Amino acid sequence: MSPFPPIESGPDGYVRTHVSAGVGRIEFHHPKSNSLPSAVLQELAATVTAVSRTPDVRVIVLQSGGSGPFCAGASFDELAAIEDRKQGQRFFSGFAGVFLALIRAPQFVVTRVHGKAAGGAVGLIAASDFAIAVDKACAKLSELAVGIGPFVVGPVIEKKIGLASFSQMAVDADWRDAAWCERRGLYAKVVPDVAALDQAVDAQAATLAAATPEAMAMMKQVVWAGTDPWDALLAERAGMSGSLVLSEFTRRAISSFKGK
Repeated sequence: MSPFPPIESGPDGYVRTHVSAGVGRIEFHHPKSNSLPSAVLQELAATVTAVSRTPDVRVIVLQSGGSGPFCAGASFDELAAIEDRKQGQRFFSGFAGVFLALIRAPQFVVTRVHGKAAGGAVGLIAASDFAIAVDKACAKLSELAVGIGPFVVGPVIEKKIGLASFSQMAVDADWRDAAWCERRGLYAKVVPDVAALDQAVDAQAATLAAATPEAMAMMKQVVWAGTDPWDALLAERAGMSGSLVLSEFTRRAISSFKGK
Protein backbone atom coordinates (compact mmCIF):
# COMPACT_ATOMS: atom_id res chain seq x y z
CA MET A 1 0.00 0.00 0.00
CA SER A 2 1.30 3.44 -0.90
CA PRO A 3 2.33 5.64 2.07
CA PHE A 4 1.06 8.67 0.19
CA PRO A 5 -2.46 9.89 0.95
CA PRO A 6 -4.67 9.93 -2.16
CA ILE A 7 -4.95 13.41 -3.69
CA GLU A 8 -6.20 14.76 -6.97
CA SER A 9 -3.47 15.42 -9.52
CA GLY A 10 -3.55 18.88 -11.04
CA PRO A 11 -3.12 19.44 -14.77
CA ASP A 12 0.65 19.81 -14.30
CA GLY A 13 1.15 16.67 -12.22
CA TYR A 14 3.14 16.39 -9.01
CA VAL A 15 6.26 15.04 -7.29
CA ARG A 16 5.83 13.93 -3.67
CA THR A 17 8.11 12.50 -1.01
CA HIS A 18 7.68 10.39 2.10
CA VAL A 19 10.46 9.37 4.50
CA SER A 20 10.02 6.55 7.00
CA ALA A 21 12.32 3.94 8.57
CA GLY A 22 15.29 5.00 6.44
CA VAL A 23 13.36 4.79 3.16
CA GLY A 24 12.91 7.94 1.10
CA ARG A 25 10.03 7.33 -1.27
CA ILE A 26 9.58 9.63 -4.28
CA GLU A 27 6.44 9.51 -6.38
CA PHE A 28 5.79 11.42 -9.60
CA HIS A 29 2.54 11.63 -11.50
CA HIS A 30 1.03 13.35 -14.52
CA PRO A 31 -2.56 12.92 -15.66
CA LYS A 32 -1.44 12.14 -19.22
CA SER A 33 -0.08 8.62 -18.69
CA ASN A 34 2.60 9.84 -16.29
CA SER A 35 4.34 11.70 -19.11
CA LEU A 36 7.16 14.04 -18.18
CA PRO A 37 6.95 17.75 -19.02
CA SER A 38 9.82 20.08 -18.09
CA ALA A 39 8.27 21.18 -14.80
CA VAL A 40 7.97 17.59 -13.53
CA LEU A 41 11.46 16.69 -14.76
CA GLN A 42 13.04 19.65 -12.98
CA GLU A 43 11.13 19.00 -9.79
CA LEU A 44 11.96 15.31 -9.92
CA ALA A 45 15.69 15.96 -10.33
CA ALA A 46 15.67 18.49 -7.49
CA THR A 47 13.68 16.13 -5.27
CA VAL A 48 15.99 13.16 -5.86
CA THR A 49 18.99 15.35 -5.01
CA ALA A 50 17.32 16.75 -1.87
CA VAL A 51 16.18 13.33 -0.62
CA SER A 52 19.62 11.83 -1.30
CA ARG A 53 21.12 14.48 1.01
CA THR A 54 18.68 13.78 3.85
CA PRO A 55 20.63 12.16 6.72
CA ASP A 56 17.78 9.80 7.66
CA VAL A 57 17.45 8.34 4.15
CA ARG A 58 19.43 5.14 3.57
CA VAL A 59 17.63 3.93 0.43
CA ILE A 60 15.45 5.66 -2.18
CA VAL A 61 12.32 4.20 -3.77
CA LEU A 62 11.18 5.76 -7.06
CA GLN A 63 7.62 5.17 -8.21
CA SER A 64 4.84 6.77 -10.21
CA GLY A 65 1.23 7.33 -9.27
CA GLY A 66 -1.94 5.82 -10.66
CA SER A 67 -2.65 2.38 -12.04
CA GLY A 68 -1.94 2.98 -15.74
CA PRO A 69 1.50 3.24 -17.36
CA PHE A 70 4.58 3.62 -15.20
CA CYS A 71 5.62 6.47 -17.47
CA ALA A 72 4.95 7.44 -21.08
CA GLY A 73 8.22 9.35 -21.44
CA ALA A 74 8.46 12.86 -22.85
CA SER A 75 5.39 15.08 -22.92
CA PHE A 76 4.20 15.22 -26.53
CA ASP A 77 2.37 18.46 -25.80
CA GLU A 78 5.63 20.10 -24.81
CA LEU A 79 7.57 18.53 -27.67
CA ALA A 80 5.07 19.95 -30.14
CA ALA A 81 5.49 23.43 -28.63
CA ILE A 82 9.30 23.59 -28.98
CA GLU A 83 10.22 26.49 -31.27
CA ASP A 84 14.02 26.46 -31.51
CA ARG A 85 17.09 24.30 -30.83
CA LYS A 86 17.93 26.01 -27.54
CA GLN A 87 14.46 25.36 -26.18
CA GLY A 88 14.66 21.77 -27.40
CA GLN A 89 18.02 21.20 -25.77
CA ARG A 90 16.69 22.65 -22.52
CA PHE A 91 13.74 20.25 -22.56
CA PHE A 92 15.81 17.12 -23.19
CA SER A 93 18.36 18.27 -20.62
CA GLY A 94 15.59 17.81 -18.07
CA PHE A 95 15.90 14.05 -18.53
CA ALA A 96 19.67 14.29 -18.18
CA GLY A 97 19.22 16.07 -14.86
CA VAL A 98 17.07 13.28 -13.46
CA PHE A 99 19.42 10.53 -14.67
CA LEU A 100 22.45 12.24 -13.14
CA ALA A 101 20.63 12.80 -9.85
CA LEU A 102 19.70 9.12 -9.65
CA ILE A 103 23.13 7.71 -10.44
CA ARG A 104 24.94 10.20 -8.19
CA ALA A 105 22.75 9.66 -5.15
CA PRO A 106 24.89 7.81 -2.56
CA GLN A 107 21.95 5.55 -1.73
CA PHE A 108 20.71 2.69 -3.88
CA VAL A 109 17.58 3.58 -5.86
CA VAL A 110 14.88 0.89 -6.07
CA THR A 111 12.33 1.61 -8.81
CA ARG A 112 8.78 0.27 -8.68
CA VAL A 113 7.52 -0.38 -12.22
CA HIS A 114 3.77 -1.04 -12.10
CA GLY A 115 3.02 -0.62 -15.83
CA LYS A 116 4.33 0.15 -19.29
CA ALA A 117 7.47 2.25 -19.75
CA ALA A 118 8.27 4.16 -22.94
CA GLY A 119 11.11 6.39 -24.09
CA GLY A 120 12.56 8.43 -21.23
CA ALA A 121 10.89 6.11 -18.73
CA VAL A 122 13.31 3.36 -19.77
CA GLY A 123 16.10 5.77 -18.90
CA LEU A 124 14.64 6.32 -15.42
CA ILE A 125 14.56 2.57 -14.84
CA ALA A 126 18.09 2.09 -16.18
CA ALA A 127 19.42 4.91 -13.99
CA SER A 128 18.09 3.17 -10.88
CA ASP A 129 20.07 0.46 -9.14
CA PHE A 130 17.38 -2.19 -8.72
CA ALA A 131 14.09 -2.22 -10.63
CA ILE A 132 11.18 -4.48 -9.72
CA ALA A 133 8.35 -4.76 -12.22
CA VAL A 134 5.04 -6.52 -12.74
CA ASP A 135 4.89 -9.00 -15.59
CA LYS A 136 2.70 -6.67 -17.67
CA ALA A 137 5.33 -3.91 -17.56
CA CYS A 138 6.60 -4.01 -21.12
CA ALA A 139 9.06 -1.36 -22.30
CA LYS A 140 10.10 0.31 -25.52
CA LEU A 141 12.22 3.10 -26.94
CA SER A 142 9.83 5.02 -29.14
CA GLU A 143 12.13 7.95 -30.03
CA LEU A 144 13.16 6.80 -33.51
CA ALA A 145 9.52 6.42 -34.49
CA VAL A 146 9.01 10.14 -33.91
CA GLY A 147 12.29 11.16 -35.51
CA ILE A 148 14.43 12.14 -32.53
CA GLY A 149 16.35 9.00 -31.55
CA PRO A 150 17.11 7.78 -27.99
CA PHE A 151 20.15 10.01 -27.61
CA VAL A 152 19.86 11.32 -24.03
CA VAL A 153 18.64 7.99 -22.63
CA GLY A 154 21.27 6.05 -24.59
CA PRO A 155 24.29 6.19 -22.26
CA VAL A 156 22.43 5.10 -19.15
CA ILE A 157 20.53 2.30 -20.93
CA GLU A 158 23.65 1.06 -22.70
CA LYS A 159 25.54 0.95 -19.41
CA LYS A 160 22.72 -1.01 -17.78
CA ILE A 161 21.89 -3.61 -20.47
CA GLY A 162 24.80 -3.43 -22.92
CA LEU A 163 25.22 -2.01 -26.40
CA ALA A 164 23.62 -4.92 -28.27
CA SER A 165 20.39 -4.87 -26.26
CA PHE A 166 20.21 -1.08 -26.34
CA SER A 167 20.69 -1.17 -30.10
CA GLN A 168 17.86 -3.69 -30.47
CA MET A 169 15.50 -1.45 -28.52
CA ALA A 170 16.59 1.67 -30.42
CA VAL A 171 16.33 0.21 -33.92
CA ASP A 172 13.16 -1.85 -33.44
CA ALA A 173 10.88 0.55 -31.57
CA ASP A 174 8.42 -2.12 -30.49
CA TRP A 175 7.40 -3.32 -27.04
CA ARG A 176 9.68 -5.71 -25.14
CA ASP A 177 7.90 -7.80 -22.55
CA ALA A 178 8.95 -7.88 -18.91
CA ALA A 179 10.69 -11.24 -19.33
CA TRP A 180 12.92 -9.76 -22.07
CA CYS A 181 13.70 -6.79 -19.81
CA GLU A 182 14.57 -9.09 -16.91
CA ARG A 183 16.88 -11.26 -19.03
CA ARG A 184 18.77 -8.15 -20.20
CA GLY A 185 19.06 -6.71 -16.68
CA LEU A 186 16.77 -3.71 -17.07
CA TYR A 187 14.51 -5.31 -14.46
CA ALA A 188 16.16 -7.08 -11.55
CA LYS A 189 12.99 -8.92 -10.62
CA VAL A 190 9.54 -9.50 -12.17
CA VAL A 191 6.49 -10.33 -10.06
CA PRO A 192 2.93 -11.34 -11.06
CA ASP A 193 0.85 -8.42 -9.79
CA VAL A 194 0.82 -5.09 -7.96
CA ALA A 195 0.31 -6.69 -4.54
CA ALA A 196 3.42 -8.79 -5.04
CA LEU A 197 5.20 -5.72 -6.42
CA ASP A 198 4.55 -3.67 -3.30
CA GLN A 199 5.62 -6.55 -1.10
CA ALA A 200 8.86 -7.05 -3.05
CA VAL A 201 9.70 -3.32 -3.17
CA ASP A 202 9.03 -2.88 0.55
CA ALA A 203 11.11 -5.94 1.43
CA GLN A 204 14.04 -4.85 -0.76
CA ALA A 205 13.92 -1.31 0.59
CA ALA A 206 13.85 -2.53 4.20
CA THR A 207 16.84 -4.81 3.57
CA LEU A 208 18.86 -2.01 2.00
CA ALA A 209 17.86 0.46 4.72
CA ALA A 210 19.54 -1.87 7.19
CA ALA A 211 22.76 -2.03 5.17
CA THR A 212 25.89 0.02 5.79
CA PRO A 213 25.52 3.43 4.08
CA GLU A 214 29.27 3.69 3.44
CA ALA A 215 29.36 0.36 1.65
CA MET A 216 26.32 1.33 -0.40
CA ALA A 217 27.92 4.62 -1.46
CA MET A 218 31.12 2.82 -2.47
CA MET A 219 29.12 0.27 -4.45
CA LYS A 220 27.38 3.10 -6.29
CA GLN A 221 30.78 4.53 -7.23
CA VAL A 222 31.88 1.15 -8.56
CA VAL A 223 28.67 0.47 -10.49
CA TRP A 224 28.55 3.92 -12.07
CA ALA A 225 32.29 4.31 -12.66
CA GLY A 226 33.10 6.17 -15.84
CA THR A 227 30.05 8.45 -15.73
CA ASP A 228 31.84 11.58 -14.49
CA PRO A 229 31.96 13.10 -18.01
CA TRP A 230 28.24 12.55 -18.53
CA ASP A 231 27.28 16.17 -17.79
CA ALA A 232 28.91 17.22 -21.05
CA LEU A 233 27.91 14.06 -22.93
CA LEU A 234 24.24 14.30 -22.04
CA ALA A 235 24.18 18.04 -22.81
CA GLU A 236 25.56 17.24 -26.26
CA ARG A 237 22.97 14.50 -26.75
CA ALA A 238 20.19 16.86 -25.63
CA GLY A 239 21.31 19.26 -28.33
CA MET A 240 21.02 16.51 -30.94
CA SER A 241 17.44 15.75 -29.94
CA GLY A 242 16.71 19.44 -29.61
CA SER A 243 17.63 19.95 -33.25
CA LEU A 244 15.77 16.95 -34.60
CA VAL A 245 12.53 17.81 -32.82
CA LEU A 246 12.24 20.83 -35.13
CA SER A 247 12.20 18.75 -38.33
CA GLU A 248 9.04 18.48 -40.39
CA PHE A 249 9.13 14.68 -40.06
CA THR A 250 9.14 14.90 -36.27
CA ARG A 251 6.42 17.54 -36.23
CA ARG A 252 4.14 15.28 -38.28
CA ALA A 253 5.00 12.19 -36.24
CA ILE A 254 4.30 13.91 -32.91
CA SER A 255 1.02 15.25 -34.24
CA SER A 256 0.08 11.75 -35.36
CA PHE A 257 0.94 10.22 -31.97
CA LYS A 258 -1.03 12.92 -30.14
CA GLY A 259 -4.06 12.13 -32.26
CA LYS A 260 -4.13 8.47 -31.24
